[in-house]
Amino acid sequence: MNSRVKALIDQMKQLEEELSSELQQQEDSLLFQLNGKKVEFEQSIRQAHRKLKINVWCWLVGVRPINIITAPIIYGMIIPLLIVDLSISFYQFSCFPIYKIAKVRRRDYIVFDRHHLAYLNIFEKFHCLYCAYGNGLIAYVHEILARTELYFCPIKHAHKLLATHRHYRHFIAYGDAKDYPARLEAMRQSLAEKPKS
Repeated sequence: MNSRVKALIDQMKQLEEELSSELQQQEDSLLFQLNGKKVEFEQSIRQAHRKLKINVWCWLVGVRPINIITAPIIYGMIIPLLIVDLSISFYQFSCFPIYKIAKVRRRDYIVFDRHHLAYLNIFEKFHCLYCAYGNGLIAYVHEILARTELYFCPIKHAHKLLATHRHYRHFIAYGDAKDYPARLEAMRQSLAEKPKS
């Protein structure tokens, strides 16, 4: 990787950290605190949230019929999601130790905290639970497969991809065969360390 590309990557990382810090400051202004896994709102905010909550019966009357019709299809996806979850977790726990790849922590990707929002009714909280699981699971799977790709084939594609995982920018350029075995081994060694977010 040439020095200009490395400098740009470092600059991007610094900007991501600044953005994260700025977003955190904005969230702090919403008057909630994280106490371990528990989210605590200031009393006045909790009261304001409760006033905004839509009654379950009013909410049900306002639901579009198409949402009810498609609900079994949407929520039926829980079965393949659970199968993927079990399969990828088994894969990671059985194979990552063999290759000395640091394990991906589920709790970093699958987070359930929207149920603390008092302005959501039971159905809205259920929707949030499902979406948090599904999207968190896909992110969890994405990271496991990204680490697998980094171990076995850290080579960029010749074609540009619409989206890539966070490790991809460190991959070896397509067709760059110089010192490939040594660079591959260095990347494999890096996987034994706990990856930085």
